[in-house]
Amino acid sequence: MHFVLGDYRIRGRRATEIAADVEQAVGDGWLQPGSALPALRDLAVELGVNPNTVAAAYRLLRDRGVIETAGRRGSRVRERPSLTPRDAMRIDVPAGVRNLADGNPDTSLTPDLTDAVHRAALTHATAPVLYGGPSIDPQLQALAEASFGGDGVPAAPVGVASGSLDAIERIFLARLRPGDTVAVEDPGWGSLLDLLPALGFKAVPIAVDEDGPLVGEVARALADGVRALMVTSRAQNPTGAAVGAERAAGLRAVLAAHPGVLLIEDDHGHGIVDLPFHPLCAGPDGRATMTHWAVVRSAAKSLGPDLRVAVLTGDAETMDRVRGRQRLGAGWVSHLLQRTVAALWAAEDTAPVAASYRARRDALLAELAARGVRAYGRSGLNLWIPVPDETAAVAGLMQRGWAVAAGARFRLASPPGVRLTVSSLSAAELPALAADVAEVLRTRGGDVRGV
Repeated sequence: MHFVLGDYRIRGRRATEIAADVEQAVGDGWLQPGSALPALRDLAVELGVNPNTVAAAYRLLRDRGVIETAGRRGSRVRERPSLTPRDAMRIDVPAGVRNLADGNPDTSLTPDLTDAVHRAALTHATAPVLYGGPSIDPQLQALAEASFGGDGVPAAPVGVASGSLDAIERIFLARLRPGDTVAVEDPGWGSLLDLLPALGFKAVPIAVDEDGPLVGEVARALADGVRALMVTSRAQNPTGAAVGAERAAGLRAVLAAHPGVLLIEDDHGHGIVDLPFHPLCAGPDGRATMTHWAVVRSAAKSLGPDLRVAVLTGDAETMDRVRGRQRLGAGWVSHLLQRTVAALWAAEDTAPVAASYRARRDALLAELAARGVRAYGRSGLNLWIPVPDETAAVAGLMQRGWAVAAGARFRLASPPGVRLTVSSLSAAELPALAADVAEVLRTRGGDVRGV
């Protein structure tokens, strides 16, 4: 049986068959983002199946992040289905063009792994990790506890995941269910914006400035009933925002009226920034202010992206759920990786790394400002430049030898922009880059327009 939808015909008798057929049509481009699906009963009649079968199919599609349902307005293909990830929007960088679009750290600032990996292997030879052993390396656990405690995070259980996104996904799944709403920064981390619909959650955009999420925007989202709030503490991707003391106090104040909301603080910039961490999950007395909360720190930016290790801490119930589910799936994160990260973390001197990134950001910001270009980048690896036309800006800079990331990868409802990664830039390149950005944007009479 089939149902005609334009040139596409929905087929299937079972819920899994109907869902798979629609998902394939979206992936192949037969159903475009925003396309309306047939009413549940209409499709059931056309296919000759029970309406419960179609309802189950639509539920599967919602859980997979392919469609969304808006009450009487029916079901539609999501504007960005989970099977069309934002990473697919990356551009090919031709030979000879400087790649400022990738978001990678400067590998000359990441440590040599040789000694740490060798020591981890020697430890494995004498004390191999076997089934039934502890999930976290004792040295890594001690370092994590000291790091969190030193920054005012309440004493709580510590866990390990395979990077920040893995940790965040596990926390979400421990506390949320499909259909829940999550307040996220806009612009924000593209991978997170992909993850939410893939898990069946709905993202609620929160505007940000250089100090992080706007207090009024967070208050509005909380009043509207979001189930969770995601905040990037420092080195926000793509804007470089960092939550300062005053902003943290304002956010804690509005969160105090909603202690049951899940709060996740992503401090992936730990180790590459020289701005202090201001926790939202705890008050000045160090006590937790939220019932369910988590703080995540990754090794990817400071030690290297291939070290897929993040430490996380949070309230006991959430951490019990996270670690219990982890045991049923992956089991644990390799102790060879954990020990390598622990050895590197223990020896790490973060000051020179943070100073190097700051110098590049500040110098480029100054060069851009001198040419009338407004840009943002308080911390981390990236700058954000508002533009009127992302396609024109990306194409214009590519023609001049610079590849930058289009802001569409990071936006939900915020105005357009482009992201520049500063980590590979030398001081000698900055004047030419700033001049090319200014030329592409052509500031005239205070109005910035694309070429």
